[in-house]
Amino acid sequence: MFDAARWARAFLAVSGGDAGDTLICLKALAAPIKSVRGVFFGSNGSARIEKVLREITDTGGNTGGEAENSPAVEYAIRFICLLVEKHSFRYIDLIVSRIESILNERQGILDVTIEAASSASAATDAVLEENLRQMIKERTGAAEVKINTRIKPQLLGGYLLRTEGFYIDASLKGQLEKMTAALISDGGSNG
Repeated sequence: MFDAARWARAFLAVSGGDAGDTLICLKALAAPIKSVRGVFFGSNGSARIEKVLREITDTGGNTGGEAENSPAVEYAIRFICLLVEKHSFRYIDLIVSRIESILNERQGILDVTIEAASSASAATDAVLEENLRQMIKERTGAAEVKINTRIKPQLLGGYLLRTEGFYIDASLKGQLEKMTAALISDGGSNG
């Protein structure tokens, strides 16, 4: 089983105080490589990727890669090359997500995902989202709350609220499933 948290901790340990900038560089440099996934792997793939990344990040305008990159760019290049060499680049999205999660936690930012059956009007969504953000901040003591919204029609109505610490199912689908389970378990006692 792949351990994204281990890779995230290694990334953060190496990048140190430049972690935020390095993460931005990592995302930018990984994006074009993701489109050719499977082509580059192992030591040879890592060397080819490094050459290409150094050419495109060369700040001196030459193609020899002699110009010095910022520490953030250097860490991102090395991290990508290591992932390619270890046949783990395919997990880049999981690793980036875990890195973001750890950085948010360090900064007191709580990452919340709301899955809703449909999108209400934009004005109602904005007011509701701000009220929810304030309530979560008050109850958790988080310095900031980052809300990601996803539309999932299969919920039928209501919402699911997720964060690393908790999960609230206030969806119509979830309520129907609970009622069905309760009816099935009580079905034999009313006979």
